[in-house]
Amino acid sequence: MSDEPLKPRDFTALYRSTVAPLRRYLARMLGNSAEAQDIAHDAYIRVYPTVSQQAPEHPEALLYTTARRLAINRLKRRSISPISGAELNDETAASTAPGVAQQVMARQELDFLEQAIAQLPEGCRTVLLLRKVELLSHREIADRLRIAISTVEKQHARALRLLRQALSSTLDVADSGASTSDQEARS
Repeated sequence: MSDEPLKPRDFTALYRSTVAPLRRYLARMLGNSAEAQDIAHDAYIRVYPTVSQQAPEHPEALLYTTARRLAINRLKRRSISPISGAELNDETAASTAPGVAQQVMARQELDFLEQAIAQLPEGCRTVLLLRKVELLSHREIADRLRIAISTVEKQHARALRLLRQALSSTLDVADSGASTSDQEARS
């Protein structure tokens, strides 16, 4: 080769002729095509200034040597920290299941709701369960219970209002109990 620096057009030719084989080489070495692509990209970035300024006799050899060294460094880092951000699987990923605290709180809320529903007047409870559990319309509830639609609407509204009151007072008691224990812990 001549002593003239490699022209960008020549670097483009180097890139086009080596990108696919270099990635395959790195993928075999690393066992991961995404990492191989990253390492190849890094190798081209590191080699470009040298190749464009000095025009080495064998730019492919320089490229492959640089890429191999980068890959070896990646493998060393893997051995130090075996969990890679690129490869998450079911064993290494965080669970999407609710934690123990969320499960306990959900059970408590369900218990509060069941107790509040049990304390509703019979008519309100029946209308609420038909509406929310069986998903019947006001007309269907009226037909089933043989009462007026306006009565169903009033019973449903009353049930929701009573539930809201019961749950807010239960939660207020729970919150005040938590804040009282927090204050006692601080004292």
